Amino acid sequence: MATLLNQTLKDVENWKGVFCQIHTGWMVKIGCSIFLLVITNAGYAQGYEQMLTQEPRLETVPPTTTAPLEAIPGKFKVKGFEFLGNTAFTQEQLTAEVKDFLDKEITFADLITLESRLNNLYVDRGFVNSGAVIEPQNLSAQNGVVRVSIIEGGIEDIKVRGTQRLRPEYIRSRLALAAQTPLNQNRVLQALQLLKLDPQIENISAKLTAGVRPDLSLLEVTVTEADSFHIDIFTNNGRSPSVGSWRRGVKFNQGNVSGLGDGLTVGYANTDGSNAIDVSYTVPLNPRNGRLQLSSGLTKTNITEPPFDRLDITGDSRYYEIGFSQPLSQSANQEFGLGLAFSHQQSITQLSAEGFPISRGANNDGETRISKIAFSQNWLTRTSNSVLGFYSQFNLGVGLLDATTNNDLPDSRFFSWRGQGQYVRALNQKRDVLLVLRSDWQLATESLVPLEQFSIGGISSVRGYRENALLTDNGFVVTAEVQLPVWGLSQNQRLLSVIPFADFGVGWNSDQAVQLNTNTLMGSGLGLQWQAGQFKARIDWGIPLIHVKSQDRTWQESGLYFSVESRL
Repeated sequence: MATLLNQTLKDVENWKGVFCQIHTGWMVKIGCSIFLLVITNAGYAQGYEQMLTQEPRLETVPPTTTAPLEAIPGKFKVKGFEFLGNTAFTQEQLTAEVKDFLDKEITFADLITLESRLNNLYVDRGFVNSGAVIEPQNLSAQNGVVRVSIIEGGIEDIKVRGTQRLRPEYIRSRLALAAQTPLNQNRVLQALQLLKLDPQIENISAKLTAGVRPDLSLLEVTVTEADSFHIDIFTNNGRSPSVGSWRRGVKFNQGNVSGLGDGLTVGYANTDGSNAIDVSYTVPLNPRNGRLQLSSGLTKTNITEPPFDRLDITGDSRYYEIGFSQPLSQSANQEFGLGLAFSHQQSITQLSAEGFPISRGANNDGETRISKIAFSQNWLTRTSNSVLGFYSQFNLGVGLLDATTNNDLPDSRFFSWRGQGQYVRALNQKRDVLLVLRSDWQLATESLVPLEQFSIGGISSVRGYRENALLTDNGFVVTAEVQLPVWGLSQNQRLLSVIPFADFGVGWNSDQAVQLNTNTLMGSGLGLQWQAGQFKARIDWGIPLIHVKSQDRTWQESGLYFSVESRL
């Protein structure tokens, strides 16, 4: 965890412009040196390297006299400028850059200075193969108005090398968004940084060279793909004790099934009284990382907790979901996106092999069917030593696909909001000291069926209490912890940390008639975490600060939680 978070918090360095030396003069076209952009695997964007290997091409036209250009006699008064072909800057911006030459008598040598100043403006703003050219013209016939041709450069081609499973078009299409005319090196650098964040890519480097024309460049990209297949195995005591708290599972992930960057995940988990399988498939639909996701899951349960284990209570739950997410704004240090999804979930509870309405809102056969539309928003920002993220989701229950409808009891017709936030800050980057704050909220306008209620208590909520100690329509949970390394360094891929923590949660129901014995949970405690490469083990001991009646039968109810996970 510490290694991953520490890598996440690495500084996104300011990418310095690559100096493109443009030599200008009377009737001299622009040329641009080769430069090399490199992103290494040490972080998001660990540096850059310049390589000037080619002199700019100069296309010259002999002057009308044998005297040097600066020595041509005569002066003329400039009354204005007419800029042709400019889109990166407005007429007003370009005029302001050369206003010193207005309403003055200047020489041809001054025109060279004027041209150079405009070229520097473009280069300083990242337009490395754009610039200004003053063509031959009759200034007297133009009433002192100087015509300046602006040549805004573009990309001749994007060549991608090094891909194996990943199709080159995946890289090319994303860089093409940043390489539109006029070409700006800063946009290309940002696109490379985003690609470095892509889980498909381990390393990426790009070289921008002069093309067949002075205003065209060739972008050559070299990619090292990341391993797209991995297996995650895990075990913890994070399940409800009613079906067995000890959970173990495995998850198979293929991040690039067909070369499109599409991912397939298949997971299986079980406890003494439950078995669950989940499948999801995600495919990118556009180069701006818009994605379509299809997912489904099936869970079978059997109550194993005394004394209810004698009643032979079983459950069967399944869900289907289709969703689309689209980032609206993306950079190496900030992201904002929206999502829309439709899901259908159905569950049935049986008592001695016959349907029975145990849960609130179920029909006479013990069935609950929920169809809902979810509209989500997510925002993430990174700095050199912190990450801040928020996730929001509005849920609208609808009566589609034979969803449950009741007169008085909760059913599939509801409206709720779920919000989550997380803040991670490196308090001491050298010693890998991290502050982690998490929060979770839910608000509902009416009573909800248990499938949609807010859970408080357990390994990922308020520690010191059993999983789902409180199940309410509305709720709020906040947790805080500090990860204090006591041995090793994350750079060495081995780190032992002591983690003091404090948790707080409160819940309430929309229907005031549904009373709770207690609606507030509070706990604090200490954790110990060991991480070595892709292996992580953690144990927490939480002390409940508000008493809640419990059987104290499981580790959870004694305030002990453990989790072990590894990636193969």
